[in-house]
Amino acid sequence: MIPWSRLAAKKQSDAQLALLRQVAEGVHGIEAVFDRELRLLWISPSIERVTGMTPQECLAADDILAMLVHESDRAHCRRLITQVVADGVAQDFELRLRRRDGEAAWVASHWRAVAGAEHGAVALRLSAEDIQTRKETEYKLLETVTELRRAQALREHYLLRSNDERQRLAALLNLIRLGIIFMDQDRRVLYYNRAMLEIWGYPLDAHLIGMRESVLQSRAAPLLEDAQAYFAHVAEVLNTRQPISDAYEFRFADGRIVTDRSAVVAGASEGHRIGRVWIYEDVTEARRISAQLISMAERDPLTNIFNRRRFHEELERMLADAARRGTAVGLLGIDLDGFKPINDAFGHQAGDQVLVGLVERVGGVVRRNEMFFRVGGDEFAMLVPDARASAMSELANRLCDSIGGLVFEFDGRQTGVTASIGIALFPDNGFDAESLILAADEAMYRSKAEGRNRWTLSARGGGESARIPASSSDEPDSKED
Repeated sequence: MIPWSRLAAKKQSDAQLALLRQVAEGVHGIEAVFDRELRLLWISPSIERVTGMTPQECLAADDILAMLVHESDRAHCRRLITQVVADGVAQDFELRLRRRDGEAAWVASHWRAVAGAEHGAVALRLSAEDIQTRKETEYKLLETVTELRRAQALREHYLLRSNDERQRLAALLNLIRLGIIFMDQDRRVLYYNRAMLEIWGYPLDAHLIGMRESVLQSRAAPLLEDAQAYFAHVAEVLNTRQPISDAYEFRFADGRIVTDRSAVVAGASEGHRIGRVWIYEDVTEARRISAQLISMAERDPLTNIFNRRRFHEELERMLADAARRGTAVGLLGIDLDGFKPINDAFGHQAGDQVLVGLVERVGGVVRRNEMFFRVGGDEFAMLVPDARASAMSELANRLCDSIGGLVFEFDGRQTGVTASIGIALFPDNGFDAESLILAADEAMYRSKAEGRNRWTLSARGGGESARIPASSSDEPDSKED
């Protein structure tokens, strides 16, 4: 018979063992015990939750490390736990276990040597916690950090490229002759080029970035011929929010002529504006050349008075204006008497001298509203707006006296010319340019026929018309006296 005390002790031991088994089987982490040869002696049921492998499968495995530990961590794990068995020093490290589905499961492992009760045998205990969630978070964080670093690198790369592009663009804009200034939505300067400084009279080392429009205008006002008009133009462009403004011409006090245009600069998002760019062009030289070309096209190169082309343009303009206002236009056709003999006797240079001297003398006779033209070799014409027959007769008398009083000396011989003049009035003697010219020519030839050095008023009626050939050249034609 078994003594009662021994039976009670056995029951107590079995109860404690059952309790310990329940505790071991209920732990959340992985618990396992290995012998000195790293053979698995026991493993907690939680291994199935982490890896999908049952404890029985684990215990039946010939090499538990080959079965459970991921191949990437297997050699490292085997080396460290062998060292724990050898020297008894605990090792803590993270490793990946292999799941049944082939995926990896991260755990934090803690390896400890445990002294055996018999003959000093040593067992190896493993405690491991599932850190898969933490590792996934770390990987995501690492990916985020990597992405941020990549984005930062790209930003730095694009910023460097942007700076390089900006430098190249600035160098290009500083070479062109157009002045450029960019103003932001707060009307502050964001950019300007060298030509802008030169046009507006700033020193080349001036710093305008951040300067308000009002300060710019206060500095520009003394430089402008009409500052008030120019600033009103700027205000109109801004207040009406013109997407692109038309070219506006203004003058500086020193006589320079400049044009400006501006355009709204749109932002990346639709409807968003980041400012306005203004472009200035100094057109002084272009205007001078244009005026010179116009002058060459409509002025006689010898005498510098208006030529045949300008005569026809002014005649059409005056007739249209007179018809609209119900007023008259006077036309004087002038042909020189005795000019050809001077050319024949003393040469064309002498003839040119006569023409220049005549124009100078007549210039002192005509009034501001009367226009004098050279329409042929020795043919001239004069247009008078708001004309009356009596006033035209007086003008013709002054011209005859002035031209007849000219005296020229060539090769020691004195000579001169006179003028035969024909007078025609719109609408009395002609309703259009052709009929008016014909009436003046007829009257002029009558003056020649009646002795020259005189004027004749046309007797032609306004309703009479006839076509006469028109010259297509602006150069004076030679005409015999």
